[in-house]
Amino acid sequence: MADYEKTSTPAGGTTIIEKKSSGGTILIAIVLLLAVVIGGFYLFSRAGSQNARDNAVTGAATSVSSAADKVGSAATTEK
Repeated sequence: MADYEKTSTPAGGTTIIEKKSSGGTILIAIVLLLAVVIGGFYLFSRAGSQNARDNAVTGAATSVSSAADKVGSAATTEK
Protein backbone atom coordinates (compact mmCIF):
# COMPACT_ATOMS: atom_id res chain seq x y z
CA MET A 1 0.00 0.00 0.00
CA ALA A 2 1.55 3.26 -1.09
CA ASP A 3 1.76 6.16 1.34
CA TYR A 4 0.78 9.51 0.03
CA GLU A 5 1.01 13.13 1.02
CA LYS A 6 -1.80 15.52 0.20
CA THR A 7 -0.87 19.17 -0.23
CA SER A 8 -2.86 22.20 -1.28
CA THR A 9 -1.58 24.71 -3.82
CA PRO A 10 -2.12 28.47 -3.53
CA ALA A 11 -4.48 28.43 -6.52
CA GLY A 12 -6.87 26.12 -4.63
CA GLY A 13 -5.92 22.87 -6.42
CA THR A 14 -4.87 19.68 -4.69
CA THR A 15 -1.65 17.84 -5.46
CA ILE A 16 -1.15 14.24 -4.33
CA ILE A 17 2.44 13.07 -4.07
CA GLU A 18 2.91 9.30 -3.73
CA LYS A 19 5.85 7.93 -1.79
CA LYS A 20 6.98 4.64 -3.27
CA SER A 21 8.90 2.11 -1.22
CA SER A 22 12.07 0.55 -2.50
CA GLY A 23 10.94 -3.02 -1.78
CA GLY A 24 13.62 -3.58 0.84
CA THR A 25 11.19 -5.27 3.21
CA ILE A 26 10.22 -7.84 0.59
CA LEU A 27 13.88 -8.54 -0.17
CA ILE A 28 14.69 -9.07 3.52
CA ALA A 29 11.67 -11.40 3.88
CA ILE A 30 12.79 -13.48 0.89
CA VAL A 31 16.36 -13.76 2.19
CA LEU A 32 15.09 -14.75 5.65
CA LEU A 33 12.75 -17.38 4.20
CA LEU A 34 15.58 -18.79 2.09
CA ALA A 35 17.84 -18.99 5.17
CA VAL A 36 15.14 -20.85 7.12
CA VAL A 37 14.61 -23.35 4.29
CA ILE A 38 18.36 -24.01 3.92
CA GLY A 39 18.76 -24.32 7.71
CA GLY A 40 15.88 -26.80 7.92
CA PHE A 41 17.28 -28.91 5.10
CA TYR A 42 20.70 -28.97 6.75
CA LEU A 43 19.21 -29.86 10.15
CA PHE A 44 17.13 -32.75 8.84
CA SER A 45 19.93 -34.14 6.67
CA ARG A 46 22.31 -34.13 9.66
CA ALA A 47 19.73 -35.93 11.82
CA GLY A 48 19.44 -38.71 9.23
CA SER A 49 23.19 -39.26 9.03
CA GLN A 50 23.42 -39.27 12.84
CA ASN A 51 20.74 -41.99 13.02
CA ALA A 52 22.61 -44.08 10.45
CA ARG A 53 25.83 -43.69 12.44
CA ASP A 54 24.05 -44.69 15.67
CA ASN A 55 22.57 -47.76 13.99
CA ALA A 56 25.99 -48.81 12.70
CA VAL A 57 27.54 -48.52 16.17
CA THR A 58 24.64 -50.49 17.67
CA GLY A 59 25.08 -53.23 15.06
CA ALA A 60 28.81 -53.43 15.73
CA ALA A 61 28.26 -53.62 19.48
CA THR A 62 25.72 -56.42 19.02
CA SER A 63 28.17 -58.31 16.82
CA VAL A 64 30.97 -57.95 19.38
CA SER A 65 28.62 -59.11 22.14
CA SER A 66 27.63 -62.16 20.10
CA ALA A 67 31.26 -63.02 19.41
CA ALA A 68 32.13 -62.66 23.10
CA ASP A 69 29.27 -64.98 24.02
CA LYS A 70 30.55 -67.59 21.55
CA VAL A 71 34.09 -67.36 22.95
CA GLY A 72 32.74 -67.64 26.48
CA SER A 73 30.66 -70.69 25.55
CA ALA A 74 33.64 -72.35 23.85
CA ALA A 75 35.88 -71.73 26.86
CA THR A 76 33.42 -73.24 29.32
CA THR A 77 32.73 -76.39 27.25
CA GLU A 78 36.41 -77.15 26.54
CA LYS A 79 37.38 -78.19 30.09
